Amino acid sequence: MRKNDKEILRILLDDHIDTDRYGLGINSFCKIRWNLGVEWSRRQNHTVESIHEDVQAIRRLYPLAGAREMKSILFHDRDMDVERSLIIRYFHAYESDMVKERKARRLKRRRFWAAGVNDLVAVDQHDKWKRFGLALHIGEDPFCGVTHWLRVWHNNNNPKLVLSYYLDWAEVSGYIPLITQSDLGSENYGIANAQSILRQWHDPRLEGTVQHRWMRSKKNVKPEIAWSQFRRRFAPGFETIIQEGVTAGWYDMTRPLDVLVFRWLFIPWLQTEINAYVERVNNTRKRADRNKVLPHGPPNDIFASPERYGCLDFKVKVEPEAFEYVREKFAPPSDPVFELVPPIFAEYAGQAYAKIGSPELNSVNIWPVYCEIVLSLQDITTNRAGSCQDYINSVDEWQVAESLQEIEPETPYPLIDGRALFGGDEYLGGVNEGWGLDTELEQRLDAMEDDNEFEPGEVHGLVFSEDEDNGANPEEKDNW
Repeated sequence: MRKNDKEILRILLDDHIDTDRYGLGINSFCKIRWNLGVEWSRRQNHTVESIHEDVQAIRRLYPLAGAREMKSILFHDRDMDVERSLIIRYFHAYESDMVKERKARRLKRRRFWAAGVNDLVAVDQHDKWKRFGLALHIGEDPFCGVTHWLRVWHNNNNPKLVLSYYLDWAEVSGYIPLITQSDLGSENYGIANAQSILRQWHDPRLEGTVQHRWMRSKKNVKPEIAWSQFRRRFAPGFETIIQEGVTAGWYDMTRPLDVLVFRWLFIPWLQTEINAYVERVNNTRKRADRNKVLPHGPPNDIFASPERYGCLDFKVKVEPEAFEYVREKFAPPSDPVFELVPPIFAEYAGQAYAKIGSPELNSVNIWPVYCEIVLSLQDITTNRAGSCQDYINSVDEWQVAESLQEIEPETPYPLIDGRALFGGDEYLGGVNEGWGLDTELEQRLDAMEDDNEFEPGEVHGLVFSEDEDNGANPEEKDNW
């Protein structure tokens, strides 16, 4: 999370060390850190030349990464702590044209209200990769900006699949937010019904109500921002890699064998890369913004310890049997939508992969491995050997199932009565059944503010710095 020694030590003493029995000072902590080989950027002594090879390798996957993004990727993916000023010098030396392009600002500001952590979770789908046979889905806590999941699959419009993403996260956490939020669409019926039932399970007063917000077009703001960031920060490099196979004719979505091998190989690889991206973003503090009266810190840290940032947490504890009930009712694990490819096909693809040595996949060898597997399985399909009839049958059955899915889409689940549409700048969370903070909650916030010792230049976690406040004077800062 890029915290300094004092911040790390404070968390250790507050959350992990019994200070009645043990003590740990800053000097002892620094010695421990040095012995573990964890060094700050100055001690790593990087130069423009020493980071050149790593930056060039990163550029293949992240061609548009700026200084902040490059610093984060080097830190999380390459274990290199490089000063931002050094990265900027590198850009001016090797990428002067790209520096000029990144200077353009094209921001659109929108207003969003949230009362605290776990007030709501906003979900959304992303279809820009459907031309490759890939579909994306995200779930985010708008208050702290933490991404709970970002999943890639061959489908994102099945309510069972979408609900499974939500339940996978919620079951690990053991709790749910007060309310969920999404665009209109039958793919979100599963989440709407499950969220409503789970809330009613633990609060009978909510019986008959919908604990889900339906947002009009372009009003589900936070996921839209997340997708915009994804499109700029992650997608370009990986789209280029996938497009190489399409352009070369290796991957054709009209050929069933190509589609199955592509799904079997690319989706797990892409999910691993996406998980790394999400982990990096969740552990990186957002850029200071004077227009946001929100806590300023790494999203994961704010979400895990909201009281440290003077924030409220509205999580609702859920019993395991409640999760089991809604999963079995709305997203049974036996449903075919949860199969990456038919099991028999996966078995034969695994054998073909093992024959070439099961190499670790990366951006360089992913297409050669794909081509090897396609050729191996193509021989089976062409020869139609009797011993492989189960494989041939599985491919044929998959083609029939895919065609039926396109012609006769699954009937969506009916919504619980009372669905409402929202839009505009009103508060859309679930605190006090949608009315927001009351006197008691405001007093809790005031008490947190009194208990927290804010550093100079901080107001409720909003950090100001000389190079990011555009020269605002101290009086304006006090007003903020």
